[in-house]
Amino acid sequence: MAKKLVIKVTAGADAPERCSQAFTVGAVAAASGVEVSFWLTGESAWFALPGKAAEFELPHAAPLPDLIESIRAAGGLITLCTQCAARRDITEKDVIEGVRIAGAQVFVSEIMADGVQALVY
Repeated sequence: MAKKLVIKVTAGADAPERCSQAFTVGAVAAASGVEVSFWLTGESAWFALPGKAAEFELPHAAPLPDLIESIRAAGGLITLCTQCAARRDITEKDVIEGVRIAGAQVFVSEIMADGVQALVY
């Protein structure tokens, strides 16, 4: 079994099922004891802002704020893509507590480490 799971989600409200699947897998993995690094990119970048995840709705899906809290509570790391943040004028002072902003170099170093499994949604 992988020691760490890196999940990169590119979908937001534009592709709600794909978005919800990524958050659900991240939360389940974290709750199962897997180290999770969850990357918000593309349209999912908006979920780094306070209140934005609460606006997301998908029937029969767990609320995104609950899934985000599950990832964080289990020690998971949530990262907002540097370029995605810049394109949306999001800065470190804007994001919810515990979200870092980092770029491709950090993403590549995470996915290339031994024992890592990466998923892209």
